[in-house]
Amino acid sequence: FESKKIFISGGTGSWGQELTKQLLKQNPSEIIIYSRGEGSQVEMERAFCDSRITFVIGDIRDRGALFEAMRSVDYVFHAAALKHVPICENQIQEALKTNIDGTINMIDCAIKHKAKKFIDISTDKVVDAANLYGMTKAVAEKLTIQANCKTKDTDFIVARTGNVRSEERRVGKEC
Repeated sequence: FESKKIFISGGTGSWGQELTKQLLKQNPSEIIIYSRGEGSQVEMERAFCDSRITFVIGDIRDRGALFEAMRSVDYVFHAAALKHVPICENQIQEALKTNIDGTINMIDCAIKHKAKKFIDISTDKVVDAANLYGMTKAVAEKLTIQANCKTKDTDFIVARTGNVRSEERRVGKEC
């Protein structure tokens, strides 16, 4: 990842923050943190205090904004999703729009920008999915793998994980 431009959707979440911490050790030229949470971005910016990180407010459901934010990226990590099972169960349309439509937008933008690799961060909850969250992430996995048939420029990969929590938080550190 040295000297590469990296895009992380849902970058302010626990997965995105831990990924950012690990990627910074490999000296990328830039990491773009793309998320909807203004407060989370401010908190993360203060905690990391690194000029290689660019914070962009945006929603993966907004294809136009996403397209602009992903311009000339080398690697895409897709960690954005509605993840709380009760919220997905009670607001089905929102889960579909974010976890499936948002993934389609991410894939399409990665293809248009000819990113080298696209890594979908999935969940162990897709195995014998018993709830809508697991089901939407299973569909997102299939969309990601199928995208390999759409282009030779981008490799599409799924990484299925369990929950991730970063132990180190330096909230409130001023740059």
